[in-house]
Amino acid sequence: MKIKNVVLTAMVWSGAVMCVSPVSAGILDSQALAAKADASTADVMPVSMRTPVTESKNGLQLALTPPMGWNSWNHFAGKITDADIRAQADIMAASGMREAGYTYIVIDDTWQGKRDAKGVLHPNKKFPDMKALADYVHSKGFKLGIYSSPGKKTCAGYEGSYGHEIQDAQTFADWGVDFLKYDNCGLNSVLEYAAQIGSKLVHSEKNRLVKKMEAEQIAAYSRMGEALQMTGRPIVYSISQYGLVNVEKWAASTGANMWRTTNDIKAFFWRIAQIGFKQNGLEGYAGPSHWNDPDMLEVGNGRLTPDESRTHMTLWCLLAAPLIAGNDMTKMSPETLKILADPELIAIDQDSAGKQGRRIAKAGRTQIWARQLADGSVALGLFNRGILPHKITVDFKLLGLGNALLVRDVWAKADLGVLTGSYTATVPKHGVVLLKVRKI
Repeated sequence: MKIKNVVLTAMVWSGAVMCVSPVSAGILDSQALAAKADASTADVMPVSMRTPVTESKNGLQLALTPPMGWNSWNHFAGKITDADIRAQADIMAASGMREAGYTYIVIDDTWQGKRDAKGVLHPNKKFPDMKALADYVHSKGFKLGIYSSPGKKTCAGYEGSYGHEIQDAQTFADWGVDFLKYDNCGLNSVLEYAAQIGSKLVHSEKNRLVKKMEAEQIAAYSRMGEALQMTGRPIVYSISQYGLVNVEKWAASTGANMWRTTNDIKAFFWRIAQIGFKQNGLEGYAGPSHWNDPDMLEVGNGRLTPDESRTHMTLWCLLAAPLIAGNDMTKMSPETLKILADPELIAIDQDSAGKQGRRIAKAGRTQIWARQLADGSVALGLFNRGILPHKITVDFKLLGLGNALLVRDVWAKADLGVLTGSYTATVPKHGVVLLKVRKI
């Protein structure tokens, strides 16, 4: 099988990020790199120079590390029932997912029934007693999540929370809910934006629409954020509005602990890669209690290969993304469990420093991403999006940790010892090599 050789080099932690094209022989010298780095600083602002984002407005200090759990939508969609939630909780407790850190079990759309004469929202017949279900989930050592919308209707056409934010928040708290996913469907500004922003409007008119939508979004999500805080119950607040109107810049001010930065994920490698690799540049907005969310995990769904699933899990962990599984836990294969519950991957995702990783090099279909960890080490992902294996080389001296580093291959569970100068790995198609490197 043909193997392509790619040498990727990058200036990483010295104040600028620079991607360098592959070179045919050797590594570019440090003076050439420095010159290119100086030229690149006008286009790429290092994280340390960005205005820091404070913690979420939610004063309860929730989600100090990215939330972990399971959500019903990716596999069950509108067919989810009380019995399904109990079954997921049972197997997650028995399989080791709970011990791995997966905490929240989230009921997505289609649980809602009708409002009574006082406006109180009740679940439909699929969920006969939500308080009893919450008690059961809690008894298994998990926390319960639920779904609603700032619009009058949810994405599936069920009752939304528009005009009932305080009432619904209190209902959720009374049931014992610990997590709210608040989805954008039904909000008028979204419908207007989607219908008009792609039309032949003049630039000034598009700007007016964008500003109007942003103001409406902030107001709508703030209403529920404030309502959740009024309950006094610690409820993680997850907003899902697909990354529209620069959500990363204002979401924390609404009380949100995590916010979607993309449209919906699908269980296809092309879609996972499209979403995941577009997260570069958002790292300055993430940190303890406020996280960028590139959507739920598809590991265990569709026809993803083991290499594709490892790429998915690796990239999300380097991104400090919430790890919300979406497969049917009752039919989970040993391979899927091994990927989802890998303790070294989860340790990277849950690293206490809360620094989101970023791309440090790109050439063709290959990329290198790096994430600084609290202990001073760096997690490095060598990604191959191509359809052939590639050799990828990373130059150690450009990481700012010294020329000789202690290296571990995380997926292989192999200590590679002290390596000097650089490291080259053959990365399979759609695959990844994940390294953890530190000073000796």
